[in-house]
Amino acid sequence: MTTMKAYKRYALATWSWRSRVRLMDYPAPDWLLSTAGELRMPFSDTAKYCILGISVALLLLALGILAWQAFRCCTETHTTITLQDAVNRDPLYLVEKSRTVGNYSGAPRTRMENVRTEFRRLSRCLSPASFPSSGSSQADGDTGEQANIKKVAGSLHFSIYYDQLQSQLVVTVLQAEGLLGPGRTCSLEPFVKLRLMWAVSEGVEVDDCTDEEGEGSAPVLWTVLQEWRTRIVKGSCNPLFGDQFSCIMQEDKKLNHINLRMEVRHFDKFSRHTVLGEVRVPLGQLNISYPLELQEDLKTPKKDLVGEVLLTLKFLPTSQRLEVGLLKVRAVLNEICSDAALYARISLQCNQHKLRYQKTSTVAHSLVTVFNEVLMFSLPEFPLEQCKISVSVYETHTTRKSPKHLIGQLTLGKEKSSEDEHWSLMMRSVRQPIAKWHGLLI
Repeated sequence: MTTMKAYKRYALATWSWRSRVRLMDYPAPDWLLSTAGELRMPFSDTAKYCILGISVALLLLALGILAWQAFRCCTETHTTITLQDAVNRDPLYLVEKSRTVGNYSGAPRTRMENVRTEFRRLSRCLSPASFPSSGSSQADGDTGEQANIKKVAGSLHFSIYYDQLQSQLVVTVLQAEGLLGPGRTCSLEPFVKLRLMWAVSEGVEVDDCTDEEGEGSAPVLWTVLQEWRTRIVKGSCNPLFGDQFSCIMQEDKKLNHINLRMEVRHFDKFSRHTVLGEVRVPLGQLNISYPLELQEDLKTPKKDLVGEVLLTLKFLPTSQRLEVGLLKVRAVLNEICSDAALYARISLQCNQHKLRYQKTSTVAHSLVTVFNEVLMFSLPEFPLEQCKISVSVYETHTTRKSPKHLIGQLTLGKEKSSEDEHWSLMMRSVRQPIAKWHGLLI
């Protein structure tokens, strides 16, 4: 027993002596011993404070988002009740509710009933049957410009002068007074668009066009000689323009067959410009050998016949497709240009929404421009009676860069009574192309 204790003491002394010898032989570095005592991050105090500040900012942002979501959750019930009260005050909703639930005046019990009622009300508002039948002004507005104005107000002050020695016509737009916008407000951005139009021929036989008085006689075929546009005056119902335009009249263009058409428009950056009214001046009825100042009241805008288009329509009910064929375009040539070319843009509109459009190829402009192109349109789920086609013909130049020039537009649809014959023939002759001439208006 004593021998075992002595042996253990000897072994323990030997191990401690060897470990001391190893530590003395291989000492640890001083920098490791100094950093082992205190562990520090390898950043300066400024970086630490920045990281801490960012963390606190993120925490505050998260708490703010959480508080906002909680506020929305608490006020959602109140907003639903407010919307329901607004719907209850709607006359259309009151009529619909009297038909469905009788004399019950309380709010709907479930939200599903609210959604169904709102859907019925909006369907009635968007349905074409709920609107009055479109008149001549609304039919003309379908050609691409908003000419269906309830009331035209204001006047236009301008001057005209014709220099017989130089055969030069000078038109000066001075001022417009008393303009009213679409919302009966004066926050307008008006400008004046001028067209110098020449009567090519009278008594042109077009199936779907009548004269401006609506007497059923053949209309006059016009062509646009010159187009000008004044500057835009912002925020004024009595804008001052002072813009002057001039052009050299050709010998074969007599003043007796020339009209000056001036349209006062409201500039819209994101949509089509609204036509506020127009003034037409027959130059042959005025003595403009000296500067003549006139002030005319604005009148309801009307369209002029500038050409004809031969179209074919074919409806394929199985595949729900509509084929529109552009065969010929007949338009007057103002001047002979070898690089003048025409192309057409055909768009499909269903339920008062434009869906898609297609362009034809560019063809050299002549008295009768032949296209012979067929464009295919896939119809949506809307009935065909709610769809209509808009055709716009543009003139461009192939050899030089120039902006496109609108020749004219036309609209085909069930809403327009003058096009009902072609549309009805297409519906009766399914899967067969039906061709017909249509007037091109501007």
